[in-house]
Amino acid sequence: MTEPVVRIPDAKVALSTASVYPESTATAFEIAGRLGYDGVEVMVWTDPVSQDIDALRRLSDYHRVPILAVHAPCLLITQRVWSTDPWTKLQRARAAAERLGASTVVVHPPFRWQRSYARDFVRGLWRMADETDVRFAVENMYPWRYRDREMLAYAPDWDVTKDDYRHFTVDLSHTSTARTDALQMIDRMGDRLAHIHLADGNGSAKDEHLVPGRGKQPCAELLERLATRGFDGHVVIEVNTRRAMSAAEREADLAEALAFTRLHLASPTGACRP
Repeated sequence: MTEPVVRIPDAKVALSTASVYPESTATAFEIAGRLGYDGVEVMVWTDPVSQDIDALRRLSDYHRVPILAVHAPCLLITQRVWSTDPWTKLQRARAAAERLGASTVVVHPPFRWQRSYARDFVRGLWRMADETDVRFAVENMYPWRYRDREMLAYAPDWDVTKDDYRHFTVDLSHTSTARTDALQMIDRMGDRLAHIHLADGNGSAKDEHLVPGRGKQPCAELLERLATRGFDGHVVIEVNTRRAMSAAEREADLAEALAFTRLHLASPTGACRP
């Protein structure tokens, strides 16, 4: 009797610290260590610990959970975190990644009202990328919708494949909200796809960030395609657990997301073994 040989790529599976909100950054390290995640992505936001390099290093050492990526403070609620100047935010995110041993900085395209920043964003990001080994992986976003109205909030575009970036992050909750094809998007990204935010969605105008497998996005197919390609970036679970009724329910959701990812992040090689 023979069995197919399964290839598992070198990609690491990490937990975004945003996945435990409204719990703290410290809680994310604890859960990631207990559940067996390969590392964490630190979402830099209003939690002071997320902004404190020394505190993050202590958490990483204590829980033995590496910091694989830093998400720059690009959200509306983080406009004043690490300066009000967006370039300063990126410089500090890069410095944090370098000091913490993270390979990737995740960054959103600018808001349209950040006109000067948006105008120089693509060129400026290339300049910054030339100064470091850290990858700046620009994340796909989505149009903002309200009833029958649509607002294009990001520039140069919410679809980052329309611009020339060295590295990309694909977020499957964002492809859901944008109502765009995630598999076609990663094909356009090609070998510049460096980072995955894995979550699910049902096409709502809200950015849902469901546990993978609970929505309509091709989460399993995308992971299997990455395995076939030998993807060696990071797959980050970035889900919304705010509706969890208890710490145990939140942890169960994050355990389910990890199991789903490990199950599908594999592919048959075509060979068989006895």
